[in-house]
Amino acid sequence: MELKTYDKRLTLTNGDFQRLVKARKPKGIEEKTAYLVGTGIASLTAACFLIRDAHMEGKKITFLEQMDIPGGSLDGQYMDTRGYVARGGRETGAHFECLWDIWSSIPSLEDPEMSILDSYFYTNYDDPNYSNCRITHKQGQRYDDGKFNLTQDQVKEIAELCVMSDEALQDKAIEDIFSDGLLNSDFWTYWRTMFAFENWHSALEMKLYLNRFIHHVGGLTNLSALRFTRYDQYNSIVKPMVKYLENHGCKFQYNIKVTDVDFDISENKKVATKIIAEDKDGNDKSIDLTENDLLFITNGSMTENSSYGDDNTPAELSDEQSGCWEMWKNIAKKSDDFGNPEVFCSDVEKSSWESCTVTFHDESVAKYIEKITKRSPYGGKTVTGGIVTCVDSSWLMSWTINRQGQYPEQPENDVAVWVYGLFTDVEGDYIKKKMRDCTGKEITKEWLYHLGVPVGEIDDLAKSCTAVPVMMPYITAQFMPRKFGDRPYVVPKGGVNFAFLGQFAETLDDPGRDTVFTTEYSGRTAMEAVYVLCGVEKAVPEVFASRYDIRYLLNGMVALSDGKEPKLPLSPLQKMKIAKLIKGTDIEEMLKEFHII
Repeated sequence: MELKTYDKRLTLTNGDFQRLVKARKPKGIEEKTAYLVGTGIASLTAACFLIRDAHMEGKKITFLEQMDIPGGSLDGQYMDTRGYVARGGRETGAHFECLWDIWSSIPSLEDPEMSILDSYFYTNYDDPNYSNCRITHKQGQRYDDGKFNLTQDQVKEIAELCVMSDEALQDKAIEDIFSDGLLNSDFWTYWRTMFAFENWHSALEMKLYLNRFIHHVGGLTNLSALRFTRYDQYNSIVKPMVKYLENHGCKFQYNIKVTDVDFDISENKKVATKIIAEDKDGNDKSIDLTENDLLFITNGSMTENSSYGDDNTPAELSDEQSGCWEMWKNIAKKSDDFGNPEVFCSDVEKSSWESCTVTFHDESVAKYIEKITKRSPYGGKTVTGGIVTCVDSSWLMSWTINRQGQYPEQPENDVAVWVYGLFTDVEGDYIKKKMRDCTGKEITKEWLYHLGVPVGEIDDLAKSCTAVPVMMPYITAQFMPRKFGDRPYVVPKGGVNFAFLGQFAETLDDPGRDTVFTTEYSGRTAMEAVYVLCGVEKAVPEVFASRYDIRYLLNGMVALSDGKEPKLPLSPLQKMKIAKLIKGTDIEEMLKEFHII
């Protein structure tokens, strides 16, 4: 089945016939080369598709990376002077088809006999994800009851948003759509902390999320919908992809900053003609392009201009718009089709929050973890199963412990904890300072307080921990309210030899149904870009169509109602007539299965 797309050079499919075939070598691919700006998951995935499906030789693929390490936002490392740090983590679900497609072709570093996908699948098959406590209050006491606790009117609000038109939600905030009651509900605590939505973020993105993950609604309260890699995202995802690309001869040029791109633009044709770049010493590293030189641009970045602190130093918030933002702003001046970066990067107070990697180095903290999670943080198995939110934290603090050791070289007694706060501009409950003004040690103490450590023991217990706070000014920039055209299409109208990738590009299916702030979105933009620019004779899998499946719609409605039979807007007489009409049919059985009747 072919679906409507923005670019007629792209085919979407909801089956395997046009997807599982081995792609033939596109005509003229031998004459083409490729340059990729950045080494985030979108660029790495695009290069893998170039090699596997477009049959481009790896030696003709060059990465231009402003940092000295690949991976972009998928980081995770030990910093000698600070300790373990990851700016963020990536939750994945069961239907990230574009990523699964390419991961199935890349050997895992954990077991070279398996692919990344194989390793990922069996990690979660053998150790299924599940949270024993999603929300706490009163210093470590369980708050949640595993339910959303929504009223029928609030369930109706959510359902109404799901069917509102995209056009009607342009430039609208969530708080423009949802009632105060819904925004103060347990549902909203689950949702906003899991996905990092704020009340002032895009109602359109909220709608897309609800529809994209409607098949997971029932797993949101216990996080059984989620899957995680065995090790941190850098070791489990980035390193094997980089090794695959290096083994094919791809070139990685680090400390190269791309500041602009020149184009030859006419009414029906746009051609990238020059990459404007410099090295860290300011030396010109610009590259002239022809129509046979393909350019893949990651425009904008969630983690651009991140700042790091340590035990004794806060991470600083800055509104500087350098790197990817500077480049995109320069590019956007040249055509209305290249998007509006200012929509996303102009208000760091609304697009920022802070994370902190806390590492405890002995077992003294473990008993407080186990009291909440009912699991030991040691042994390499699921611990929290995702984030635990401290609902009465003034910072709205959440924390998670993934499978330990999270890093392959991690000492046996070390446990790495990822902590984040959505509200960095208010005082803490134990540390009477704004989160953004706190050192790593102070954030550690605030976390220990909400973990349930007695106040008199917090200072001593904090001595056994080290912490690295990270302030990210643009971490939810992709959620800022937007209108159509604010994100450039992956391949803009008339684009010949260039494409945009990542969280600030618009996918080519029309209307776009995938969601930003996911690794799958980066993978989808990469797949679309390569298939369109190279003429790959395969189809891109459409976004999983759960929103069009009556079973998922019914199941989602019942899940939001905590398993209760929804109150349908029907009179008793109408219900009797419908019951008589469907009696003895498959429809009756289905409605009973999902507790609709």
